[in-house]
Amino acid sequence: MTFKKYHSYLTKLFLKNVLMILLVFIFLSFFLNIFEELKYFENKENEIYYPIILTILNIPSIIFEILPFIFLLGVMFFFINIFDRDEIELLRSNGIDNFKITTIVSLVSLIMGIILIFVYYSFSANLKSLYLNIKYQYSNSGDHLAVVNEGGLWIKEKGKNNQNIFIINAQTYKKNSLENIKITQVDTNYRLINTILAEEGDISEKVWRLRNVKIYSNEVKTKNVLDYNYSSSFNSKIIANLYSNLNSLNIFELLKLEKNYESIGYSATDVKLHLNKIYSLPIYLTLTAIIGALLMLKFNIIKSKFFLIVVGVIVSVIFYYINYFSILFGKNETLPVYISVWLPQVIMFLVCMIGLTRLNEN
Repeated sequence: MTFKKYHSYLTKLFLKNVLMILLVFIFLSFFLNIFEELKYFENKENEIYYPIILTILNIPSIIFEILPFIFLLGVMFFFINIFDRDEIELLRSNGIDNFKITTIVSLVSLIMGIILIFVYYSFSANLKSLYLNIKYQYSNSGDHLAVVNEGGLWIKEKGKNNQNIFIINAQTYKKNSLENIKITQVDTNYRLINTILAEEGDISEKVWRLRNVKIYSNEVKTKNVLDYNYSSSFNSKIIANLYSNLNSLNIFELLKLEKNYESIGYSATDVKLHLNKIYSLPIYLTLTAIIGALLMLKFNIIKSKFFLIVVGVIVSVIFYYINYFSILFGKNETLPVYISVWLPQVIMFLVCMIGLTRLNEN
């Protein structure tokens, strides 16, 4: 048995099992998500196929989040196949030991991880963006818009009774406040009514408290006031939540958003965390594949395959929560961004190294 033959065979078998697990989770995601979409549209006038379309658009993003779990199960079913066919003994008799088999599945996982972040993630992000845009059209806030770009924070919203439109720009956006604010009020034909300039404003509530305000109008003399209340459809929490779903942005858009956040003084921690989670995916998948191999090869004395799968799921959940709490510390800025994302990977790496040193021991 030459290297090319067994390498090709094991690679195809591994990818076949990953694909099988992937298809199972696609169907599960569809049936779990379709009920949520049906509930969202139950009081809205729309065609019946909208929930189905939205569910299909949302599935790739859901799958991306659970890829490590899919790869772990894929590795475990891969080993179940070669154990059930007694191929493991055939491989060993030809000098292909446990370490070589584990190396193959880990290298395939690494390569797949790199392909996934450059190809699949962009694909899923574009579909997620389309998914959110369609839902946005049916939401109650369809007349309002907020974006962040190199010009600062921009908000467009309609006033009471939809008679006027307010276009808001702030050069600096912090957690609960804006600085250098310009509010332009126009009618529905975009004819200027007045312009409000403010040095700063507290936006923790929907009634913004603006300070050091100047009001310009074509009909009234310019006013200078120390305090001014502006009623908005947005507050700091709503604005922050607009950018919480970073899965709808590809890597280049995330890098641009990070730059825009920093240019207006807003914390880019969430964006940096999300980018590092994406960058770490190939390593995460590789380590997950190694852990799956260690479980199957070191605990092969356990005859119950179901029990082994349960153990694998438990291990996967443990590492998921290690990642979750570490990233939570990063969001709270208790830990630096890079440490909060990569520390769990280091822990997994050390566990893998300990297991690999004794992988060929019977």
